[in-house]
Amino acid sequence: MNGTPLPGGPAAAIRAGIYLVPEDRRRTGLVTPMTIRENITLPALDRYSTVGMLDFGKELSESQRLSKELRVKCSSVEQKVVTLSGGNQQKVVLAKWMALNPKLLIFDEPTRGIDVGAKAEIYDLMRALAEKGVAVMMISSDMEEVLGESQRVIVMHEGSIAGHLTREQCSEEAIMNLAVGHHTPELTP
Repeated sequence: MNGTPLPGGPAAAIRAGIYLVPEDRRRTGLVTPMTIRENITLPALDRYSTVGMLDFGKELSESQRLSKELRVKCSSVEQKVVTLSGGNQQKVVLAKWMALNPKLLIFDEPTRGIDVGAKAEIYDLMRALAEKGVAVMMISSDMEEVLGESQRVIVMHEGSIAGHLTREQCSEEAIMNLAVGHHTPELTP
């Protein structure tokens, strides 16, 4: 972090404040039989516990605050996440990491499988996080999403970085040239 490698794998990344909003939120981002409250507070139960006992009031208050802040459409935080729309499930995944004060959030295909209105809300939340100083990294195969939401684009080809593009350099053609292995010297610093 901050220019130095992070040894120790996922546990070290989590300790450093790096969190993943995964592509498959139902299988790897949420515990679907659990409630919104339980999903939001699960990664940080120690923050809601005193002497090993869970402080339900503190847990409830924080999950309600984050649900409201992220505009999760639900009857209450006691609603099971499996009953939520894809966009609202994505907001719950984001809420659980926001509760931990992230330094870097990695969004893997952040709007896959959600409706247009929810996409706009997710983009707004990503921008708000960046404005608060959280580094936001988006992995996306949606060209419109990449062109519309990125300040800088790093293009991969066969598992390696093919090039970096600033917002001004970004175009569908420039990205596709790098993605298929055609390096353009003026685009790669």
